[in-house]
Amino acid sequence: MDSIGLYALKPWYAVRLTGIRDWLIRHQVRPNTVSWAGIGFGVAAGAALAVLPIGWAGVAVGPLLAARLAAANLDGALARETGSRTRRGSVLNEVGDRAAELAVLAGCFALAPAWLVLFTMLIASAPSWVSLAGAAAGPEGTRSRINGGPMGKTERCLLLTVAAIIPGSATVLLVAIAAGSALTAVLRARTLFGAAAEDDA
Repeated sequence: MDSIGLYALKPWYAVRLTGIRDWLIRHQVRPNTVSWAGIGFGVAAGAALAVLPIGWAGVAVGPLLAARLAAANLDGALARETGSRTRRGSVLNEVGDRAAELAVLAGCFALAPAWLVLFTMLIASAPSWVSLAGAAAGPEGTRSRINGGPMGKTERCLLLTVAAIIPGSATVLLVAIAAGSALTAVLRARTLFGAAAEDDA
């Protein structure tokens, strides 16, 4: 499942971030600081969607969402490499990731019907709910987390960047995000139930 979609590029992307990760380690930047930065990038991207003219918004939203994805990759990597993983950090990582995405989607209230934005905010979180449920279902929460899918976090960021560039595209792209997120949640759930059935056999 992890190999489906742009998530398959995560190892390549992680290598590209090696220099930044090493700099953060040398300067003793804490993983939680990076997690908070990721939230900030999401809030800034949502604000850019809401207040900047479409087209110009893309100039800001694209780099901000790229930075958000980088932060989401780097906070966990820093925690592992520096031996500073904590339960508080794990909670901040998960809650912060959802908060950052919701903040970006909130910027679409200026571009699309409110009911569609709210619906997309709800459904876009479903793949993460399924993944977290699967991780918690293993012995003492040790089951590997499922990621990827046809509409994972990276794909959602990409479509929101397109919405910031192309006038009038937000409604269609929000429908695509909602439908793709629902499909991703279903596929992840199917994978998890299949694995659970094998464990219980």
